[in-house]
Formats: sequence, C-alpha cells, structure tokens
Amino acid sequence: QVQLVESGGGLVQPGGSLRLSCAASGFYFASAGMKWYREAPGKERELVASISTGGRTVEYADSLEGRFTISRDDAKEILYLQMNSLKPEDSARYSCYADWPINWWGQGTQVTVSS
Repeated sequence: QVQLVESGGGLVQPGGSLRLSCAASGFYFASAGMKWYREAPGKERELVASISTGGRTVEYADSLEGRFTISRDDAKEILYLQMNSLKPEDSARYSCYADWPINWWGQGTQVTVSS
C-alpha cells in the first residue's frame, strides 16, 4: 500500500526555519518524481517545489525567492523541504505528492509562521 507521511511542521516565528520530511513506502521511491505543494485557507493550492528522479532537476515557485530547498534521500525513501527565512505568508498545509504513475498524496503537515 502506497503511503506518504509528512512531518516537521509546526509553529515558528518569522525569520525562522523548518525542515519538512515526507516518508514514502509501498512503491519504488527512487523511480518517482516528487513534489511539495501547499494550501492556505482561501487560497489555491500552490506547487512549491519539485525534484526529479535522482535529484537531477529541481524547480521552485518564483514566489519563494530562494528560501526553500527540496531534496531527497532515496536510500531512506524520504523527501525533504528545508524552509528558511519563513514569512507569515508561508503559513499553509504542506503536502508531498508522488508523480505519475504513482499519483499519490500525503495527508499534509501544518506550518504556521507567526510571532
């Protein structure tokens, strides 16, 4: 059974950092492109970052201004999102997604940036 389990969210002050993790199981993680999305109340879901198999290609939303870094550990089957210089507008539920042909979502982890 395919599973994606996110962790690492929480409450952080503006300017702080968090590292999100997405633990994968039930499929061959190394063969899947992966993505991080976020969704805030009243806003459309936004693609935050993507990473190809082997980590050869990474892409980010323009709005991030270089503050986030996506990475993967294929041996551990974990996807990461390092988030630095967090802003209140980064508050959202962050979910990982395994690309085609897996096409699977995690349940998400809440990130709240507030003083």
